[in-house]
Amino acid sequence: MIRRGWPLLFAGGLHALAFAPGPLPVWLLPLIQVLALALLAGAVWRASGPRAAAVRGWWFGAGTFAVGFYWIFISLHVYGEMAVWLAGLAVVLLAAALAVLPALGMALARRLAGPGSGGLGFVAAFAGGWAGTEWVRGWIFTGFPWLNAGYAHVDGPLSGYAPVLGVHGVALAAAVVAGAFALAACGRGPARVRAGAAGLIVLALGAGLSVARWGIEPAGRPISLRLVQGNVEQSNKFDPNLILDTLQRHLAMSTQPSGVAGFSPDLVVLPETAIPLFQDQLPAPLWQQWIDAAGAQGTALATGIALHTPGPDGGSRYTNSVIGFTGDADPNDLVNGRVPYRYDKAHLVPFGEFVPTGFRWFVNAMVMPMGDFDRGAKRQQPFAIAGQHIAFNICYEDVFGEELLPALRPGPNGEPGATLLANVSNLGWFGDSWALPQHLRIARMRSLELGRPSIRATNTGVTGVIDSRGRVQAVLPTHAAGVLDTVVQGTTGWTPYARWGNAAALTLIAMCLAGAGLRSRVRFR
Repeated sequence: MIRRGWPLLFAGGLHALAFAPGPLPVWLLPLIQVLALALLAGAVWRASGPRAAAVRGWWFGAGTFAVGFYWIFISLHVYGEMAVWLAGLAVVLLAAALAVLPALGMALARRLAGPGSGGLGFVAAFAGGWAGTEWVRGWIFTGFPWLNAGYAHVDGPLSGYAPVLGVHGVALAAAVVAGAFALAACGRGPARVRAGAAGLIVLALGAGLSVARWGIEPAGRPISLRLVQGNVEQSNKFDPNLILDTLQRHLAMSTQPSGVAGFSPDLVVLPETAIPLFQDQLPAPLWQQWIDAAGAQGTALATGIALHTPGPDGGSRYTNSVIGFTGDADPNDLVNGRVPYRYDKAHLVPFGEFVPTGFRWFVNAMVMPMGDFDRGAKRQQPFAIAGQHIAFNICYEDVFGEELLPALRPGPNGEPGATLLANVSNLGWFGDSWALPQHLRIARMRSLELGRPSIRATNTGVTGVIDSRGRVQAVLPTHAAGVLDTVVQGTTGWTPYARWGNAAALTLIAMCLAGAGLRSRVRFR
């Protein structure tokens, strides 16, 4: 069994390459993803039954997740100071556990597309099984949808499905194309022709949809932004002896003269935990320096910081947050957490920001500052500045596309919805790894889905600007300190995905599975 699994383990590793460009041209990534998935489809097609298909799906998933998530080892061992063997074992066990989902998906596909299913019946079952388990991975145990197959296609013809069906719809389309091309290569008779034609139709429709605007229009005047990338080494970030240097570095970068003639930012955005203290640990005179910096430029400042504020039950509330303020703020108000604008992270990272039940021992094996937070509300009012309404999210929250939808909608009192998305992150935990370009592709997918430009202010990268069609407008080099002075046009309007969320994609996934099962049953009888 192990010997037979190596080819699919290799195919899964190839699949992981589709999410991290590196030296590869971006147009090649969708092709790699479809090719790798087609290898899995062919193996499942030839499987003797659901059990054999599950084993093949597991090997493929294990290869994808072990290679694609290798950077978790860096955070656990290099920065979390976990023992090498335990950090390596954790990555292997995570990959093995996540691989159970594609195993189940392939077992379901083979059961539905049993003898007499016909070529297109198998394609539907394979696509529904793959995309369905990708969706399950996005919510089970709080969700970990990183490396969803759809993210490989932000630069390909299938990206046209993103504003309509979201990333799960793109994953479904990719699986249809992969399954169809696998059958075209190894099927027989008319089934090969039908399968190949189906794959080409899905590709052509995606390319046609990519030119649609979906009613997305400019909103207000463009906003001038400065995005700060401090490049603070993660091992130094929370060192008490270096925190003052970190603060002064970010303050100096926020106020340094622009290299763009006549540029004056409406808003300066700093990364997640750019201030590596709780706000009440920073004395009022230091807060006054930040307020004076905002006042001298006539700008607003938004920065990531951990907040310690009173809770509703009279206790304390700890949140991973973004705060915004201007030059007329009161330093004592900032010390006490009374800020003009705040966003509290709502979707927390297991082990990094909250401790799952029964895993305190695992967290205790790491050095992890600020590791147990309270959750923010599902909808929080966007930050209004210069006529734009900026919806912040923190770190990997932008992996959950449907959770960003509430910010686009008007508030309970008619407050405007978001015209611009902003992500603040600190991927310094993962070194110079694939995590950085993978996260950039995720952010591009969110802009494609929602029809909103995205800005990203990160500690080590990738800091940049993405337009409302998912195209990268400007980025800073990774692992280098710098500021990006830029102008961004906010947008308004509703893509179909912004209206429906994941409902349309899930309906199609269910239809694929039900149709395959019905077709197989009728033909078998």
